[in-house]
Amino acid sequence: EYAGIVAERLADRVPMWITINEPAEVTMLGYALGEHAPGRALLFDALPAAHHQLLGHGLAVRALRAAGADNIGIAVSHSPVWTAGESEEDRFAAELYDTLTNRLFADPLLAGRYPDENFAALMPGPVEDDLRTISAPLDWYGVNYYNPTLVGAPRAEALDTFAGFGMPDELPFGIREIEGYETTDFGWPVVPDGLRETLVQLSSRYGDRLPPLYITENGCAFDEPAKDTRRIAFLDAHLKSLRSAIDAGIDVRGYFTWSLTDNIEWTEGVSKRFGLVHIDYETLRRTPKDSYAWYRDVIREQKRQGAGPGGRTGTDSA
Repeated sequence: EYAGIVAERLADRVPMWITINEPAEVTMLGYALGEHAPGRALLFDALPAAHHQLLGHGLAVRALRAAGADNIGIAVSHSPVWTAGESEEDRFAAELYDTLTNRLFADPLLAGRYPDENFAALMPGPVEDDLRTISAPLDWYGVNYYNPTLVGAPRAEALDTFAGFGMPDELPFGIREIEGYETTDFGWPVVPDGLRETLVQLSSRYGDRLPPLYITENGCAFDEPAKDTRRIAFLDAHLKSLRSAIDAGIDVRGYFTWSLTDNIEWTEGVSKRFGLVHIDYETLRRTPKDSYAWYRDVIREQKRQGAGPGGRTGTDSA
């Protein structure tokens, strides 16, 4: 209903539409673990929240098109899942985590099915009818990328990502710390090649069913008010990784960094700064950081060359 109302007013002015952003985070952190709103800790009983979001997306696509909107997509967080060891338990854990965070959302959207019958059986029905709505054709598919995840069988020394969220001891996977990389102020490892790996994996999994891609979020939290050299290095390395994916034949039409300004970041409030523009939260003064000028020049160079990231004249650049 909301999508239809907005499109009735703005369909002639808004050139791109995202129905929903990061359904995996809403499901896992909002309903399974209770870290984000609405603060439910349902564990695997949270899976219907994934289905309802996906169904809401499909119904929104229908409403948007009925109101005359086009160029419609969705923004889904994706990252490579690396297996922590060679044991069968490690491989099972990594595959399950990959299914929960990547395939649980992409499979219904792009292939019209859940990863396996066990997941489909946990969803509210009529599942098959809903899947036809969920998998309505998209004009593009948005990818939010930040870092890979290292996953293995649960063990005492695993990085306790879920501490305080009431997760059971028998959780069938453990998140391990990725060593050997710089980390952001969030503690996330900076792995630029993970962006290329993510896009290649999506292309391999979904083939011709994968629509053109946009990088709808990619960025880093660094508290550097003016000379944010680490953010410039981060963005430069990720744009080069994106270029390598494009050179490998991946159809990427545009890239959006997160974010233009420092922002309210989920439960962390204003303590984590992602912006190209610094905000003084006492005075609300906005001051462009060095990364702002650097990124502006990158965009200008793309426009000078007459092409966006995908090498196509007229596509959306950064």
